[in-house]
Amino acid sequence: MYGIIILPLVPLRRTAAESSEMVSQLLYGETIEILDQQNNWLYICNLADNYEGWINKKMQKSLTKDQFNLINDLKKHIITTPTLSCKIENTNQNILLPGGSLIRKNLELEGIEELNLAMNESKEALIIPTSIIEIAKQYLNAPYLWGGKSIFGIDCSGLVQLVHSIAGISLPRDASQQVEFGQTINFLEEVCEGDLAFFENDESKIIHVGILVDKANIIHASGWVKIEKIDIHGIISKTTNEYTHKLRVIKRLNINN
Repeated sequence: MYGIIILPLVPLRRTAAESSEMVSQLLYGETIEILDQQNNWLYICNLADNYEGWINKKMQKSLTKDQFNLINDLKKHIITTPTLSCKIENTNQNILLPGGSLIRKNLELEGIEELNLAMNESKEALIIPTSIIEIAKQYLNAPYLWGGKSIFGIDCSGLVQLVHSIAGISLPRDASQQVEFGQTINFLEEVCEGDLAFFENDESKIIHVGILVDKANIIHASGWVKIEKIDIHGIISKTTNEYTHKLRVIKRLNINN
């Protein structure tokens, strides 16, 4: 079975309960595969990144295999601004969508007409900014939220995944997965704008990631999305001037940033 997300942000939880930890979020228009069900809860796989977890059944629209195939064949537009107000066609209702949401045009399948949206704002919201850093800077001052993937709350790997998704690049959800991609850069002096820096804890586990602005600055989510100094040892807090994250490795994706 399949489904499509019909709300701006849907919490993906570790277990089938509203009180369970939110491990990620699903964005409007993302499609899912339904793997299991417990009462009103669905265990799903987000087909955008293969991340699994539980969602409330009411927060998605179930699809037949034929509907799923037809939806996947439609051209998708990704929202490139942090938010975009849209009108639900044939109603007086608006919906505020977060960046990274997917809009499909000409949805005429029976039972999912509510997915037809009309943009209330400039179509510039569908124009991809020219660089990874330009996209990332749109999220400056967004508060940190474990599992978050929007301007209203985002975590470190969520920021990296979302920014690259808007640029048309697929990355997995967690920093420990993202570190497996790209070419290793051995020296900080050799970094390019958009390279990813990964950080470890005392047990040598990858626990943090950020996007390098240049060889001395990084944009990352820690408390909030901000730009801070970095050197060969790690990130230096701009409020305390102390190291907050220990640098493990720098990776360069095989893309034109």
